[in-house]
Amino acid sequence: MVSRSCANFLDLSSWDLLDFPQTPRTLPRVMTVPGIITDVDGDTTSEVTSTSGGSRERKIIVANMLPLQSKRDAETGKWCFNWDEDSLQLQLRDGFSSETEFLYVGSLNVDIETNEQEEVSQKLLEEFNCVATFLSQELQEMFYLGFCKHQLWPLFHYMLPMFPDHGDRFDRRLWQAYVSANKIFSDRVMEVINPEDDYVWIQDYHLMVLPTFLRKRFNRIKLGFFLHSPFPSSEIYRTLPVRDEILRGLLNCDLIGFHTFDYARHFLSCCSRMLGLDYESKRGHIGLDYFGRTVYIKILPVGVHMGRLESVLSLDSTAAKTKEIQEQFKGKKLVLGIDDMDIFKGISLKLIAMEHLFETYWHLKGKVVLVQIVNPARSSGKDVEEAKRETYETARRINERYGTSDYKPIVLIDRLVPRSEKTAYYAAADCCLVNAVRDGMNLVPYKYIVCRQGTRSNKAVVDSSPRTSTLVVSEFIGCSPSLSGAIRVNPWDVDAVAEAVNSALKMSETEKQLRHEKHYHYISTHDVGYWAKSFMQDLERACRDHYSKRCWGIGFGLGFRVLSLSPSFRKLSVEHIVPVYRKTQRRAIFLDYDGTLVPESSIVQDPSNEVVSVLKALCEDPNNTVFIVSGRGRESLSNWLSPCENLGIAAEHGYFIRWKSKDEWETCYSPTDTEWRSMVEPVMRSYMEATDGTSIEFKESALVWHHQDADPDFGSCQAKEMLDHLESVLANEPVVVKRGQHIVEVKPQGVSKGLAAEKVIREMVERGEPPEMVMCIGDDRSDEDMFESILSTVTNPELLVQPEVFACTVGRKPSKAKYFLDDEADVLKLLRGLGDSSSSLKPSSSHTQVAFESIV
Repeated sequence: MVSRSCANFLDLSSWDLLDFPQTPRTLPRVMTVPGIITDVDGDTTSEVTSTSGGSRERKIIVANMLPLQSKRDAETGKWCFNWDEDSLQLQLRDGFSSETEFLYVGSLNVDIETNEQEEVSQKLLEEFNCVATFLSQELQEMFYLGFCKHQLWPLFHYMLPMFPDHGDRFDRRLWQAYVSANKIFSDRVMEVINPEDDYVWIQDYHLMVLPTFLRKRFNRIKLGFFLHSPFPSSEIYRTLPVRDEILRGLLNCDLIGFHTFDYARHFLSCCSRMLGLDYESKRGHIGLDYFGRTVYIKILPVGVHMGRLESVLSLDSTAAKTKEIQEQFKGKKLVLGIDDMDIFKGISLKLIAMEHLFETYWHLKGKVVLVQIVNPARSSGKDVEEAKRETYETARRINERYGTSDYKPIVLIDRLVPRSEKTAYYAAADCCLVNAVRDGMNLVPYKYIVCRQGTRSNKAVVDSSPRTSTLVVSEFIGCSPSLSGAIRVNPWDVDAVAEAVNSALKMSETEKQLRHEKHYHYISTHDVGYWAKSFMQDLERACRDHYSKRCWGIGFGLGFRVLSLSPSFRKLSVEHIVPVYRKTQRRAIFLDYDGTLVPESSIVQDPSNEVVSVLKALCEDPNNTVFIVSGRGRESLSNWLSPCENLGIAAEHGYFIRWKSKDEWETCYSPTDTEWRSMVEPVMRSYMEATDGTSIEFKESALVWHHQDADPDFGSCQAKEMLDHLESVLANEPVVVKRGQHIVEVKPQGVSKGLAAEKVIREMVERGEPPEMVMCIGDDRSDEDMFESILSTVTNPELLVQPEVFACTVGRKPSKAKYFLDDEADVLKLLRGLGDSSSSLKPSSSHTQVAFESIV
């Protein structure tokens, strides 16, 4: 495959980006197969050619940070690196065979001087298979601390900047920095990717427009994305000024992963409401049709690394610390909380709930202790400082009120706690309390369950068999749906949280054991390796048809997307059709009206003078049989197209047919057989009254319920319900109930544009004038019936001569037609070319050749 790419993508945004220094091109391109690669210059276009076959399976993992720990050697002054064993990017390798090669792209957690970047790049690539993205300090702060942490992260956790002191208002410069950083990440991926064989897996909200840059460089890139934070409801997300750019960025992936169905549902709702996209489930897989590509949705929560937890649990230091904690809190019930210090973890609400516990269940005083480990904050600002201040004040108040000289009901540990010490607290705790007000996943409950299970080498835990555990978790965290044995709470309801903790503490040992076993079975079988392997299997399935279709890149800036269509699908040009048109003597031309001759969204519904002129030119050619095939009523079409006397009209999808303006309307359906209308209208009217923004269209042949102006989700839900309702009511009636684009239609059986076109062609055959050329142009679903019918009709053995067929859809989209035209202007240009060709073929014309040359 030859891939053509543009090097500088800072122009992808429609505004001027900040003048940040570009990534030095010091890292050589890496090839996994033989081939030729030319260097990509910053201002030129180059070709990358590679030969597939014999390559080692490779996954490129792209994340904000590399899975490395960095420090400078005090003696040599050189940078030293080692793997960060707690990094998810490193742990996910467990889901794959040892033959799988992983390449990591991301930033370092330290600032590397410019003169050291080349040496560090080579070292990381050779020793760790890592590719570093070096961002300047200014860009890093604006990208990560600015846009990611102060704008995206709060919004995704349902926090709106309603007031200046409540979150940060949208800052266009921070958004430009975000785009610039994503561009730099794309440059680094481009330097190492083998686009035919490599799979690229992007992690989290820091890189949500990166897919657009990558897809533009390689249209068939195999691209997955997993969001580790919540995705907010459409009512929250739609407040983001760059909402469309981010949605389109994600839709440039092949597979998008979420922890829970709620997050996926919110994303799909945003795509429906803001981009007008529909989705459906096919054999258990949710897919979005996006310009001919199917973007799949994956729902699976991430797991923990069982081996890592068990190895720490087996340490002698962990066992010793566990015994020390058990001795320290002997005779007391230990409730454990481990949270980051931020405004969404609900630490202060947790403390207030404990205060209510002691107020309500006074006998627990002196018998229950909450140990709250506070991890360092990942962001900064007045909100974090306020949360920290409130936490300390609440803890002090509770300890002063309910504590004694040798007893503190609240123990705050606000320091860097070693992993072995945390593990010891997990193993010793009687109950784990996690009541974040909003959290993407939160693996604390998973880790607690694994540590309570213990290992054979950890005697401190084994001695406490049978294994038991109790969990009180917020219903607003991602792990909650997978922990069916936990006590779920609303963290804002502090009384209910206090009651839940009391219930957990007094739970029988048998019940604790049953709940624990259920949780441990799920967690141990759905670890991080299982999560990664499952995601990659779905990504491979999503990319299976990449090379079976033709691709076009369309759109500018961050609105870029790839159109993926059948290899035989191509644009219908005047140059291609005119020679066929000129050599044929009998032609049948079928044209849709709305969206083909007149723009769908046009307020003015009657045709322009130019459209009428073009149609008249075609109709005046005696070799042409021209029909307008539309869903509109016959009266409207007759009035609008009255100047075209020889124009045929098939109104209401072919229920009424007229060959010329002076002919009578024909119909093969009995006008008296309309009893079904009295059954349908009350049903439609009841749904119209119950669904704001809907209406009923009364046709002579049909009744149509429109819901394009209703709430997308509610309108779609009501349409499905109405469809089932009408099908049951009309089970014995000679009608069909069909659901279309924002409509539910009831019409007589056998009425369709396809049957109308078929009837016209058959009558031409019966007259002894079989068409030698058939052209059909339309834009919507009803026209697909016409395309299919014509293609099957013209292959009928009754036609001694097989006509040339030009079935053409308006707009580049999947279709049964083999040709496309971009829009109504293209349609008009094509028809004008045919009309001019008809004029040039008249014997009176002395300029036939000149006219033809002017057309082509």
